[in-house]
Amino acid sequence: MLYDHLLIRYGELTTKGANRAEMEQLLERNVRRALSAWPEVKVARSQQRIVVQLNGAPVDATLQKLQQVFGISSISPVAVAPLDLAAIQQTAVEVGKRELMDKSTFKVEARRGFKGFPLDSPALQKAVGAAVLRALPHIRVDVHRPEVVIEVDVRKSAAYVYPSRVPGLGGFPVGMSGKGLVLLSGGIDSPVAAWKAMKRGLELELVHFHSFPFTSERAQQKVEDLAAVLTKWGGPMKLHLVSVTAIQAEIQRAAPEGLKTILLRRMMVRAAAKIAEEVGAGALVTGDSLGQVASQTLAALNAVDRATDHTILRPLIAEDKLEIIELAKRMGTYDISILPFDDCCSLFAPKHPKTNPKLHDLERAEARMDVEHLIADAVTSREEKLVTADEVFGASATYL
Repeated sequence: MLYDHLLIRYGELTTKGANRAEMEQLLERNVRRALSAWPEVKVARSQQRIVVQLNGAPVDATLQKLQQVFGISSISPVAVAPLDLAAIQQTAVEVGKRELMDKSTFKVEARRGFKGFPLDSPALQKAVGAAVLRALPHIRVDVHRPEVVIEVDVRKSAAYVYPSRVPGLGGFPVGMSGKGLVLLSGGIDSPVAAWKAMKRGLELELVHFHSFPFTSERAQQKVEDLAAVLTKWGGPMKLHLVSVTAIQAEIQRAAPEGLKTILLRRMMVRAAAKIAEEVGAGALVTGDSLGQVASQTLAALNAVDRATDHTILRPLIAEDKLEIIELAKRMGTYDISILPFDDCCSLFAPKHPKTNPKLHDLERAEARMDVEHLIADAVTSREEKLVTADEVFGASATYL
């Protein structure tokens, strides 16, 4: 196998100064976890890179897994040569024969990361390019618009030769920024918000609020399927299932019609904040997008924020709905999200919700309810489930 290693580069981590070593360790751990299906694979850090020795593991499948790891800027399948000019030239020729059979132009880019190698970068570039030209007389050098770029990266232990860079997800390794608790509905937005939170390094737990028996078991299964898709990027996740049936009954009894949705959201945030304190989550994460629906106006969001001291992150706050849908489709959550099963918010939504709720009106309605007792009951009676990627509707192929 010509490409028997993968070379992993990371972008934003290189700017993190004194914390970089710890972040690199975290990324290395996440890479190992992503490739755990292949025990023969070896992973090691080397000079601001992570090198994966495949040992026979499939290039395409391992590459696909690594494209789901946050913190990676790009990946290259590479051929490894010893630190000998003739060996590097021969390896570059083999790469050229594979990549240039139906091409006519190329160039070589060389970097001498190991200063003990006798040729500097320009001299190595020239020597390798000449060897490829001798072996493949049908091609020519084009330094401006080559069809193939053969890169040579000389490191302390070996030289890496490769023709391409596969883009990664970028961002930070999951776990670098602490833990967040995502309020996961069955809709389109909250899974996308969770994905964006993971991209900024948050490890996630999930909470879903339901109104069983008014909402169905299939609605809950839909949420578990969404959670399972998210584990492709964040690993196994704990899902907290919280009933708000009693809370909604009290809201129906005590609150004006137009305030019911905002009151329910305030109660959800209070319950989520208590769970966050228990599990050590430093922030709540929601799928709110400013002005998208009546409960996401500036006044409504402010009213929800006032219900807790916990930080609420809204990764989608300025996103267009079409942008959110496009990312949901790429993630693989869109087709699950649009399944027609009601959630607790849509099931009891008022016909004419207030878009500019007043805090004193909300607090007056809440004064007619035993808020603390309702929240405590909901939190203590919750169910918990550890969700993995194998649990999507009983067959991961359905959506993944």
